[in-house]
Parts: sequence; C-alpha cells; structure tokens
Amino acid sequence: MEVHAHSHTERKKWTHYFWEFLMLFLAVFCGFLAENQREHMIEHQREKKYIQSLVSDLYADITRLTSIVQQRNERALLLDSFSTLLNSPDALQHSNDLYYYNSFATRGVAFRFTPVDGTMQQLKNAGNLRLIRKSYISDSIVSYDVSVRAFMWGTQDEENIMDTYRNIAENIFDGVVLNDMRDDDNNVRRIDYNPSMRLERDSKYRLNYRIHMLTVFNKTMRKEARKLLAKAQRLNELLKKEYHLSEGTPLEK
Repeated sequence: MEVHAHSHTERKKWTHYFWEFLMLFLAVFCGFLAENQREHMIEHQREKKYIQSLVSDLYADITRLTSIVQQRNERALLLDSFSTLLNSPDALQHSNDLYYYNSFATRGVAFRFTPVDGTMQQLKNAGNLRLIRKSYISDSIVSYDVSVRAFMWGTQDEENIMDTYRNIAENIFDGVVLNDMRDDDNNVRRIDYNPSMRLERDSKYRLNYRIHMLTVFNKTMRKEARKLLAKAQRLNELLKKEYHLSEGTPLEK
C-alpha cells in the first residue's frame, strides 16, 4: 500500500497580510484623491466660466451706465434752459422752445437702467456663489448687486416725480401741438412757430417747482449712476486681475 506524502503550504507571515492591506488601502485612497481632484477641477472650470460670463455682463452694464451719465449731463442743461426761459419776460415769444423742452422733461426711458444680470441670477439662485473660492471676490459681487437694486429703486422715485409734472403740464401745453412735434418713431422736433399755451401765474408757479424737483432728482441719479459705474469698473478690473482675463477672453466651451 502506497503512502502519499502530504505537501504542506507554507504559512504566510503577518507582514504579508499587512502589505496586502496597505496596498489595497493606498489604491482606494489614491482613487479617492483622484476623484476629489477631478471634482475640484470641474468646479474650478465652472467658476471661471461664471466669472467670464459675469465680466461680459459687467461690460454691458458699464457701457449703459456711461451712456446714462452722458444723457443726464445733457438733461441737466436742458432743464436749466427750460427753467430760465420759462421765467424770462418774453417767454411766450419763445413758446416753441418751451414746448420742445417740455417734451423732454418726462422722457424717463432714456435714463432707465436694466442690468444685464443673467449670470448674477444664476450665481444667486442656484447656489453657485459657493464656487467662488475667495470670499472677498464673492463679497464684491454681492455688494455690486445690492447697489444695482438700490439704484433701480431711485429711478422709480424719479418716475413718480415725472407723473406729478405731467398732471400740471397738461393744463399748460396743447396736446395737439405736442403730438404734431413727434414723428412716427416718436422723435421730437422743434416746431417753427410759437403755439399758444396757458402760462398763468399759478400754473407757472407749480411748474417751476416740478422742474426744480426734476433737476434735483436728475443730479442725484447722475451722482448715483457715476458711483455705480465706478463700482462696476472696479469689480470688472478685480475679476480680470484675479482670473487672468482680458476684454477679449472667450468663454470656455
């Protein structure tokens, strides 16, 4: 009867199991680090895309605010001329000019500011402000947005003053003449004759006060527009500096 010798498997040392565990742990840990790094890269790319888009929006705001400041400068001159002529001894001999100035006194559309805030809304409403890693940058973005909202509220107050002006002006100026001064695109032209107008002492007194209010609001809103413009420019420069952008930097696809 044959006797078979049993082969004995050499028992592994504890150090072998330790190294196997260590290699497995390192593999899992490195995978975690790689995934974490990948997520950080994706978030960084999203952050830069938002900033690029915000810089583009700011450029549009800066262009519009620059135009508003210039138009308010022109409005200041117009209101000053309106007040001077209205109170001159021969005012009725220049009623065509008074009609012309009156037509621009309540044209608030030219001064309305509607911010290009699509990117700002995405940052706020979708919780994407967390992507902005540097707190002083996110604080500057939020501060600009607050200033924009405050500026728009001030514009609404001016609209209310214009409404009260219209209530007085309708008793002084002839609507038929005012309508004749406008073309199909609503552009105002100066007429070449002096139409009649009801410039009585009481109505003139009330109109003077409303022109004064329009002048005050125009100066106030011009000052606020300059402040908002400066803030938009500072934020724009900050973002371009921190994210190494230029005016012509294209948005990443």
